[in-house]
Amino acid sequence: MSFVEYGDTIKDGDTAIVFLGHESMFPVKVQHGTVTQTKYGVIRHSTDLIGKKYGSKVTCSKGGWVFILHPTPELWTMNLPHRTQILYSTDISIITMMLELKPGSIVCESGTGSGSLSHALIRTVAPTGHLYTVEFHQQRAEKAREEFREHGVEHLVTVTNQDVCKNGFGVSNIADAVFLDIPSPWEAIGHAKSALKAEGGRICSFSPCIEQVQRTCLAMEEYGFTEINTLEILLRVYNVRTISLQIPDLGKASEDNSSTGFDSSTPSNQGSLCANLQQGTVQFKSSVPLREMVGHTGYLTFATKS
Repeated sequence: MSFVEYGDTIKDGDTAIVFLGHESMFPVKVQHGTVTQTKYGVIRHSTDLIGKKYGSKVTCSKGGWVFILHPTPELWTMNLPHRTQILYSTDISIITMMLELKPGSIVCESGTGSGSLSHALIRTVAPTGHLYTVEFHQQRAEKAREEFREHGVEHLVTVTNQDVCKNGFGVSNIADAVFLDIPSPWEAIGHAKSALKAEGGRICSFSPCIEQVQRTCLAMEEYGFTEINTLEILLRVYNVRTISLQIPDLGKASEDNSSTGFDSSTPSNQGSLCANLQQGTVQFKSSVPLREMVGHTGYLTFATKS
């Protein structure tokens, strides 16, 4: 199994996603002789998972059922064990686009954290690119190496345990892009410039506080970076629903049916239109934003090595 190459059949040792619903899913490591408990009952790995196709509908011991999905970076972001705060798909998508990543790109990242962005970067640069990721915390670095090995992508990533602000990324003049997610990114701008290719390399810094952004931008200018700009990505979800509104009484019956939103050319719509007009209401589709939305995550500052 590999996060960058789709496998058709579930095998012993795979990481799979147990999908109970869009708001309920979790990862499981498939092992012969192991069982997994769900609210619908037990899943027996030996008989219910191993040898089945990914995407299969598996019936649990209580009669309920779940789907078993092949892992992707997007699904892993939603289900990974959190060792740190992570980046989600909204920010990850703009990062991969603005850094101009493609298969074959060389990327440097710090810090690795829980590996959410790392998996997306690896999938983007595969099969011929490479990710050099630096993590200051030793246990997190070791856990990241273990996960990359289990997910079949260890040949596409090099994990280093060191302080990027003091020791850099361990590479020079080869990276197409650098990503920084550390408390003081301005201290690593010089090392990022050394890691980037001679010219045209892109850099991105993720910071939750505007004061961090200000110091980082000043450091980028000092080291000669150009095209410096900062973005904030906010996700706003809309709920599409059917609503009914009362038809206003304008003093006389209107023969113009165009304002009702119906196509009166068909018999079914004519009947529905007459019924609604008799009741004094009309139905149509509308969209409204949810009452709660995901707010500020962080500022994304991009620049180019001139």
